[in-house]
Amino acid sequence: MRWLPSTLFGRLVLVLLGGLLLAQLLGAAILLRDRATVLYEASGLSAAQRIAGIVRVFDTLTPEQRRLMVSAVSTADLRVALGETPAANGISGDGMYTAHLRAILHRALGDDRALRVALLEPGAGPVAPGPMGAPDGGPMMGMHMGFMGGMPLRGTSFLVQARLQDGQWVTITQRLPEEPFAWPYKLLLTLAVLLVSVVALSLLAVRWLTRPLGVLAVAADELGRDIRRAPLAEKGPAEVRRAAAAFNTMQARLQTYLREREQMLAAVSHDLRTPITRLRLRAELIEDEALREKFTRDLAEMEAMTSDALDFLRGARVNEPVQPVDVLALLESLQADMEEAGQAVQVHGQAAPYPARPLAFKRCLANLLENAVKYGTRAEARIEDDGRELRITITDDGPGIPEAELERVFEPFYRVESSRSRETGGVGLGLSVARDIVRAHGGELTLRNRPEGGLEAVLTLRR
Repeated sequence: MRWLPSTLFGRLVLVLLGGLLLAQLLGAAILLRDRATVLYEASGLSAAQRIAGIVRVFDTLTPEQRRLMVSAVSTADLRVALGETPAANGISGDGMYTAHLRAILHRALGDDRALRVALLEPGAGPVAPGPMGAPDGGPMMGMHMGFMGGMPLRGTSFLVQARLQDGQWVTITQRLPEEPFAWPYKLLLTLAVLLVSVVALSLLAVRWLTRPLGVLAVAADELGRDIRRAPLAEKGPAEVRRAAAAFNTMQARLQTYLREREQMLAAVSHDLRTPITRLRLRAELIEDEALREKFTRDLAEMEAMTSDALDFLRGARVNEPVQPVDVLALLESLQADMEEAGQAVQVHGQAAPYPARPLAFKRCLANLLENAVKYGTRAEARIEDDGRELRITITDDGPGIPEAELERVFEPFYRVESSRSRETGGVGLGLSVARDIVRAHGGELTLRNRPEGGLEAVLTLRR
C-alpha cells in the first residue's frame, strides 16, 4: 500500500498511534455516556427526594396551611397543586425512568402510599392545575414520555401525584434541567494528558527498539567500503547484543581472510618476479635478435599479466584513508596526462567534493578513460551531481560491445576477442578492477551501447 510508511519505525508508529487514538476515543465515548447517565439519574434522585420531602411536610399541615405552602414551595421548575381526587385517571407512567422514580418515592414515603408518576413531553413546561386539578384545563391522558437511549430527553418534566394521609391528593410537576451536563474539561484534560504520555513513551520505545536495526544496516553498508571499520558496540537487549556479536565475528573472519590473502599474494609476487627477472637477464644473452625480441616480448607480457592479476586480487587499497576528492580536478589531471600522450579526452560538468580513497578512485577513472580511448578515437567524461548521488558518464566512439557481453566483460581476464585482442594491450582486468573500486565506495558501474554508436560507462555513487 502506498500510504504505508516504508520504514519499520514508521509502521510501528502508525499502528501504535492508530490503536491508541481508537482506544482513547472509544473510552472517552463510554465515559461521557456513563457520566451523562449518572448525572441525569442523580438529578432525578435529587428531585424525587425533594418531592418526598414536600409530601411529608404536607402530611403534617392542615388544609389551610397547605394552600399557603403551595405558593411558598412552587418555583419556575417546580409546581405544586392540591386536589381532592387525582388529576386524571389512567395516567400513563410505564417506563424505566418512571419506575426508578416511583421506587425512590416508595422507599421515602412507604409502600402503602398511593402514587402516580409520569413523564411529560419535553418542552411542555411545568403543569399548572385547572379547576379540577388537570393541567391547564386539559386531561393528562395524552402525555408523551420522551426518551433517548433509555434516558429522558433534556428538558423533560415528570409529574408525581401522591395521596396525603387525610386523603387529599397533591400534584407536583418537576422539570429536569435543560443543560444538566457541562463539558467535563478535567476529564478530557486527563484523557489528553494520558494519550500524550502514552504516545510519547510509545515513540521512545519504538525508537529505542528499532535504532539498533538502523545501526546494523549502516554497519553492513560501511563494511563493504571499509573492512577495517571499528566493531559494533555489543550493548542493548540480548537479541541486539547477539546480532552485534555475530556481525563482529563475521567482520573479524573477513579481516583474517583478507590478511592471509595479502600475505599469500605478497609471497606469490616475490616468487614470480624473481624467475621472470632471471629469464629477462638470460634473454639478453640470446644471439638471435629476432628470437631475443620474441622472448623479451613474452616475458614483458607475462610480467604485465602477473602485475595486473596481483593488483586485482589486492582489491581497492583498503588501507587508504577516505578523504574529500575534487572529482573535476581529478578528471582534468587525467585529461592533461592523456593529452600529453596524444589521446583526445573531454571533461564536462562539476560536482561537490566526494569522500573517496583518492588513489583507488583515480585508478578507476583512469581505467575507464584508457579503455575508452583504446577502443575509440576519443573519450568524453560528463559529471552530474544532484546532491543525492554523483554520476560520472564516460563515452567513446568505438565499436561498442554486443549486448550479450555487456556483463561478461566485467569478469576477470575476459575479453571480447573481435574488438579487444591481446595485441591492443591489457589482460581483461581493467573493467573488473574499476567495478571493484566503485563497489568498494558503495556505488555501481554499468555499461551500455549508445544508439549513435560507441560505448557508455556510467559510474553512480550515492552521497
